[in-house]
Amino acid sequence: MRAVAQRVKKAHVAVDGEIVGQIGKGLVVFLGIGDGDSEADCLYLASKIWGLRIFEDGAGRMNCSVQEAKGDVLCISQFTLYGDCRKGRRPSFVEAAPPGEAVTLYERVCSLLREKGLKVSTGVFQAMMDVVVHNDGPVTILLDSRKNF
Repeated sequence: MRAVAQRVKKAHVAVDGEIVGQIGKGLVVFLGIGDGDSEADCLYLASKIWGLRIFEDGAGRMNCSVQEAKGDVLCISQFTLYGDCRKGRRPSFVEAAPPGEAVTLYERVCSLLREKGLKVSTGVFQAMMDVVVHNDGPVTILLDSRKNF
């Protein structure tokens, strides 16, 4: 499971011109589910996202989590995080999980973040989405559950 977490001042996602999810200060998480991912990957990534200390404390140092900063999460499904561009110029997505499996694990990560006390907004799984992100910093972190050691 892969995620790109961006610290934002605000963000929203729209489908067919209608805003379906939005947040103020917080994290936008683009989440890709890989073939073979499991509950363990969900637990690992949800914990990492919840605990990332990438928000400034009173001294201006990155020392606070999204929860400590009183921020929210906008989680967007993004199978293209599994695009393999090593051969040719057209990405292969064979490492991405099939949609039926991916939606369950995507929803599980969102649920785990909510269980930890975060307000989580989402896009629409498998929809063509317009995502507007107002980066803060910018601060962008890559996470991969298979590189957790």
